[in-house]
Amino acid sequence: MKTVAPPAAPSGGSLLPLAVTLGALTAFAPTAIDMYLPAFPQIAGDLGVSVSSVQLTLATFLAGLACGQLLFGPWSDRRGRRAPLLFGSLLFALAAAACALTHSIGGLLFFRFLMGLGGAAGQVVARAVVRDRFDEAASVRMFSAMMLVMAIAPVLAPLLGGAILAHGERFGGWHLIFWIQAAFGLCCVAVVFLDLLETLPLRRRARGGPAAVLRHYLRILPDRRFLGYALAAACGSGILFAYISASPFVFITLHGFSPQEYSLLFAANAIALFGTARLNSLLRRRWNARALLKRAFVVTALAGIALIVVAGTGWDGPHSLFLVIPLLVCLGALGLIFPNAAAAALRPFARKAGTASALLGTIQYTVGSLSGTLVGLLFTDTALPMAGMIALCAGTGAVAIVLLVPKRSGNAAIANIETLP
Repeated sequence: MKTVAPPAAPSGGSLLPLAVTLGALTAFAPTAIDMYLPAFPQIAGDLGVSVSSVQLTLATFLAGLACGQLLFGPWSDRRGRRAPLLFGSLLFALAAAACALTHSIGGLLFFRFLMGLGGAAGQVVARAVVRDRFDEAASVRMFSAMMLVMAIAPVLAPLLGGAILAHGERFGGWHLIFWIQAAFGLCCVAVVFLDLLETLPLRRRARGGPAAVLRHYLRILPDRRFLGYALAAACGSGILFAYISASPFVFITLHGFSPQEYSLLFAANAIALFGTARLNSLLRRRWNARALLKRAFVVTALAGIALIVVAGTGWDGPHSLFLVIPLLVCLGALGLIFPNAAAAALRPFARKAGTASALLGTIQYTVGSLSGTLVGLLFTDTALPMAGMIALCAGTGAVAIVLLVPKRSGNAAIANIETLP
């Protein structure tokens, strides 16, 4: 086993390799989702199924992400961070290869679930590694740096997916997309094995079996501060997956975008997220996490209302401009929502960072899965379901922050979780 990494300074160039590694591990989800979005219509045609059936492959992937959080979080608290990351990355790679080989919607649904299950390791354990090494202020900076790395995936993945659909038919078409994802998973296995040090020393590892894990979850979940920030992150996921689920059909099917044009639009939204994540550290000098999250959700809710008006009237302007601009605002705000919600939610849990991260991720991806599924089920040949879900999630996130997170909150109510074996 590689030795435990020493505590790192909160900033400095030496942290860039760690940010790149952890950012790549958290990029399992955007890589697995964004690259195949432009292929939704082609997959439906090739497999002879409806559009809603293809949308379910996104829902099963998100369900795997949610379930996997509950598995990998406690495992990483008991056995360290490296072993779960290695197993999860390998499972992701093998499941992606199986998706490339399948020719039925049933097989695609099953193997997409396994991809989500494996990819959950990168999501939950990467957050725990950050909590192992940094306090809240430094964690925000590290999460922002990771988002800058992770933002490369939603910029490049849909562009690559669109290029494959346009020019890669002789290499397997949409099947090639999953082969590339399998290769990415194997690269992550190699990076973790060769380069990532263990960050959880033996003296800080959790003890006890499933009953102890359940007690830990039940102690963390009722805390208002944790729940408020977890719901904020979950509402951010609801916004993201409402857009991801509906946008291929809104722009490609309804508004006549080519897969390549849609890929450029998706990349523009990722760049907006990239920009706000870059600004996050500067904004935190003026506002704390609670204040910044409240403002981000209010702005997103207003943009969601604008989307409802545009979709309801049917006038989206030249080149769908009045749909595109509010979406840029909504997706850009996620660069503020995700890093601040994650850092603030995990701050009190030094010894149970994996368990707390698992609970946070499960809530987050459960809401994201429900949001994407509902938008798919309510699809009405307009952008209204997507717009309404975005506005609803943004308003709910603002309410959760205001009602559940006190303006000044200490750790007294949650300190006892750190004394559990």
